[in-house]
Amino acid sequence: MLDVVLVDDDDLYREVLSADLTDRGFSVSCFAEGPSLLHALSNGLEAKLGLLDWALPAMLGLELLRALKDRGIGLPIVFLTGQALPERELQALDRGAIDFVDKTRGTDVLAHRLQLIIKSQRERASIGATQAQVESYGELALHRGTERALWRGQDVGLTVSEYKVLTLLASDGAPQTYRAIYDIVHFAGFIAGAGEHDTTNVRAFMKRIRQKFVAVDPAFSAIKNVRLVGYRWLAP
Repeated sequence: MLDVVLVDDDDLYREVLSADLTDRGFSVSCFAEGPSLLHALSNGLEAKLGLLDWALPAMLGLELLRALKDRGIGLPIVFLTGQALPERELQALDRGAIDFVDKTRGTDVLAHRLQLIIKSQRERASIGATQAQVESYGELALHRGTERALWRGQDVGLTVSEYKVLTLLASDGAPQTYRAIYDIVHFAGFIAGAGEHDTTNVRAFMKRIRQKFVAVDPAFSAIKNVRLVGYRWLAP
């Protein structure tokens, strides 16, 4: 994915700015007018943000911004202008641009602002990805990325092994056998084998998980023992 798509009808300025940004570590693709950018984006071109000149031929910068939105293209837009009038800046921001930069400020200032924007987008994407990994089962929230379990908004403080077992119970919903729980854990202290060893160790293990839940909620009762089978998650 490109860092920047630059749209400016001034051939010399476009060439110079593109070279300056490239020297500062940005990957840049250039266009002389809006329709060419729209065509490229519609055919799979991807970029982290767009730099649009205010006064473009064929369609003005604001018209290009509207066309992008009409097509569902969520490219973050920064406007460039040689006339940094307050009313133009307000127009751009009101229409959904994320920044408005006077060309006379120079490449160093522009590059710094672009770096901040790209960093902010990356952080938001990371947060979004982490949030997308949260699975909810009633009042239980499992954070896949960090292997944390929250009950009613409080971190239960599970170990990795405990988290794995809880995930098995909650995500399946069906009773899990002693052997299935035993096999998914393999934590220190378990004795390899079958039968009574499995059952005894799993019971002790599940008791510790329950105690951690009870510590944050004395009324906790979502982990149920299934006689002669194992355990299941039963959300209240």
